[in-house]
Amino acid sequence: MQTRPILEVSGVTKRFGGVTAVNRCSLSLARGKIYGLIGPNGSGKTTLFNCITGLERRDEGEVRFKGGRIDGLKPHQVARRGIGRTFQIIRVFPELTALENLLVVTQGPFEAARRRAEELLRFVTLDRLQNEYAGNLSYGQQKLLEFVRVLMTDPELILLDEPAAGVNPTLLNELLAAITGLRDQGKTILIVEHDMKVVMGLSETIFVLDYGEKIAEGPPGVIQADARVIEAYFGR
Repeated sequence: MQTRPILEVSGVTKRFGGVTAVNRCSLSLARGKIYGLIGPNGSGKTTLFNCITGLERRDEGEVRFKGGRIDGLKPHQVARRGIGRTFQIIRVFPELTALENLLVVTQGPFEAARRRAEELLRFVTLDRLQNEYAGNLSYGQQKLLEFVRVLMTDPELILLDEPAAGVNPTLLNELLAAITGLRDQGKTILIVEHDMKVVMGLSETIFVLDYGEKIAEGPPGVIQADARVIEAYFGR
């Protein structure tokens, strides 16, 4: 029996005045896989993320998570259903320690939350910096911190918006290993990323947007050879 997709985006459209940022976009994500979402600047990738997570209200279409519609929910309600995300611009609390940055998003018993936070900091080798103010961490370390803060609520679906941007090679390798490790734990991951080496190396399936429309979908080898994708990136 075929398992239902964990995320189904069906015909989603989002307009800003006379500009259509996302145009009748449909995606389907199976559980336990890594997906890439790519496209030229302004192609609607982050707007689609925002429609999925409730930051933007779509004008048309549906978003279903584990079979239930979530397109009318607020961001915190979407998060409670089991979807976590990061942002292009880092959103850490600079005057809190690395450990405190994780604890602020938790509910429930403090000691259990602390153990979970310490475990996640070890997961990305930031445990030695757990008492350092987040504002003193390097850009790459802050990216890792924001990444594991998303994991504090143990989401089933994780949306990563340009996780590799500005991260040095050493920290990037740690981040990529962590993402693969999450997939191996059964998590589903959707990544927006401009670094083609990263997205092609991680993703099992890639979706390509151009002017808000999905123009291609498939494994990395197929996407790299797709004429419409090549035109979108290099034909302008």
